[in-house]
Amino acid sequence: MKNLIIVESPAKARTIKNFLGKEYEVVASKGHIRDLPKHSFGIKIEDNRFEPQYRVDKDHSAIVKQIKDLAKKSEKVYIATDEDREGEAIGYHIAKAIGKDPEALPRIVFHEITKSAIQNALANPRTINMDQVNAQQARRLLDRIVGYKLSPLLSSKIQKGLSAGRVQSAALKIVVDREREIKAFKPEEYWSLDAVFAPDIEAALVEFEGKKIAKMTIKSGEEAHRMEAALRVDSYRVKSIEKKERKSATPPPFMTSTLQQSASGRLGFSPKKTMMIAQKLYEGVKTDKGQMGIITYMRTDSLNIAKEARDAARETILKTYGEKYLPKKPKVYTSKAKGAQEAHEAIRPTRLDFTPELAAKYLAPDELKLYRLIYNRFLASQMADAVLESQTILFGGKHGLFKATGRKLVFDGFYRVMGYDDRDKLLPELKEGEEATLQKLAANQHFTEPPPRYTEASLIKTLESLGIGRPSTYAPTISLLVSREYLKIEKRQLIPTEIAFTVIETLEKHFPEIVDTGFTANMEEKLDEVAERKVDWQKLLLEFYEPFIEKVQKGKKEIKSLKKAEPIGRNCPECGSELLLRSGRYGDFIACSNYPKCKYTENIAKEGEEEKPRPQTTDEVCEKCGAPMVVKNGRRGAFLACSAYPKCKNAKPLQKPKALSVKCPECGGELLERNSRRGKFFGCANYPKCTFISKFEPVDRQCSECGYLMAKRTFRGKEVFECIKCKHREEANAS
Repeated sequence: MKNLIIVESPAKARTIKNFLGKEYEVVASKGHIRDLPKHSFGIKIEDNRFEPQYRVDKDHSAIVKQIKDLAKKSEKVYIATDEDREGEAIGYHIAKAIGKDPEALPRIVFHEITKSAIQNALANPRTINMDQVNAQQARRLLDRIVGYKLSPLLSSKIQKGLSAGRVQSAALKIVVDREREIKAFKPEEYWSLDAVFAPDIEAALVEFEGKKIAKMTIKSGEEAHRMEAALRVDSYRVKSIEKKERKSATPPPFMTSTLQQSASGRLGFSPKKTMMIAQKLYEGVKTDKGQMGIITYMRTDSLNIAKEARDAARETILKTYGEKYLPKKPKVYTSKAKGAQEAHEAIRPTRLDFTPELAAKYLAPDELKLYRLIYNRFLASQMADAVLESQTILFGGKHGLFKATGRKLVFDGFYRVMGYDDRDKLLPELKEGEEATLQKLAANQHFTEPPPRYTEASLIKTLESLGIGRPSTYAPTISLLVSREYLKIEKRQLIPTEIAFTVIETLEKHFPEIVDTGFTANMEEKLDEVAERKVDWQKLLLEFYEPFIEKVQKGKKEIKSLKKAEPIGRNCPECGSELLLRSGRYGDFIACSNYPKCKYTENIAKEGEEEKPRPQTTDEVCEKCGAPMVVKNGRRGAFLACSAYPKCKNAKPLQKPKALSVKCPECGGELLERNSRRGKFFGCANYPKCTFISKFEPVDRQCSECGYLMAKRTFRGKEVFECIKCKHREEANAS
């Protein structure tokens, strides 16, 4: 008889099967096979106990039957789901669904999908950890209680289709609060006095007549110009020269949050995209040696590294870069994330001999970018610190003191792998006491700026620092807020919509704990205590449920309805449904009664304002149906749309895309300059038949390495030609 191993995904199953003999059968459950029902509350509450009414959904009924049949024929059945709480819960539900005792089945765990890791796991099985299962059940039930009891209340009082969530609403409040700060911000004027001393040394005023000058010290132009007049006639000498060496510490290896942040900043990937690619790298890619997982588990809040992996990194560093790049002792890192405990290791490559250069033969371009990021970060984490020299020159006169700073890289250390993006700013060799010539002096006006809007990366960093959510929840939380249209993304910034303000204001007034970051973080800590058997999960649910439901019942009576739906006697120009007068955060507006299927709206002109103009007609005819085309306005500006909408949904840019002189390297078609939400890009006119795309403008030049088309771009301050396929770079001014 064979032994059966049950995992979550088909890709993971294929990779594990590649390592094992014929005596093992590996099958995938394809994710959660049992969960709370989709269209009902699904929690039975009786005698202060919460009993989840789990169901096997229709999509998983066939796979459950298959696993049951295989389990009956197998000598042993191993649960091999992921090693976090969610994986533990999936294993529990698999056992329940196939009629097995969850605490009797052998449970194997591994942090990487390699032959040695799988064999070691099979040799050391354990049982399902019911404390972790209960922590996950408590989380699931808490989220269901909030979602099913609070969302209908918001929908009935504000707008149909609204939702609230234990983590999502706390995250949304963070973004809304930042937008409130931005709207309330009033810029303050301040001035600086900036000088240039021979030979071309830029310096800033740091002291005037014995008084320290900080950023906001000089408040007016009058004061700045008075100081400028005194400083301009001064004579100056080099008062002091100081050089200091400082170390730039190696970065730790990635955990989930830092990987998402770095991939966003360096690669432009959304957290959702980052996790999708990382999942694939973890579960296995095809190589000439078969299917193998090339990174460790990617949902982790730990910075721990296995001794074997550290030793392999040190050996690689010594062999590749030499002794000076190898620190005397291995580097050990500790996570600062609140409640960090679920994962066993940081994210790293499973094999250091599988270099990014070798991986390029097997990975898609985006997969290779992320793998290179993970590989280089892990190797850098075990390298020697970089050493920089900071330079400071003080120029002193009778009235003022100016400071010039510079720095240079003395030893590149881990930058050898990660790259050094900053330019050295070297100061010339001067002598203390020598005369200094003032070449230029200017009083410059500045204004303080509001705090920046959150990006996906900076919001994840904030959620992590506050202890809200866990590694597996960051990306889904943001994706949910965007899909629910509480947030929109423009130029990578998260901007709350009008309805987001209304929802948060209602929750702040009637359910403050739901949007309180401290309360949400404290709940995460209590869930951790459930996993550690310090808190009973049923007691935790009861303590939350009773006061929460009392507020829901109170809210049904006390929350004033914000809905207004008065017919105005006109039909929607886009779908033909009745138009209604509604009210929102910024006053009344006209909207289609067919919302959310139709999102047509009109602003109501205030007194003294002109009424919103009707769509502008054009002489152009729709090539699909023959109706006139009209000019409409969308998120990205004006565009042409068919006047027969919604029967005909043809739309196109108001201005024809700019055509390049270079032809498409894939099909020979015309290349066009286009615009998207993330900015300008260049694509083939034959899309979707041809999917060629380039972030940078292609030029009539072939790569000397692979012969493919190149693009001109700026890289580290220099104009270069870069191959669109292999990324080989050549200097733009090279012959």
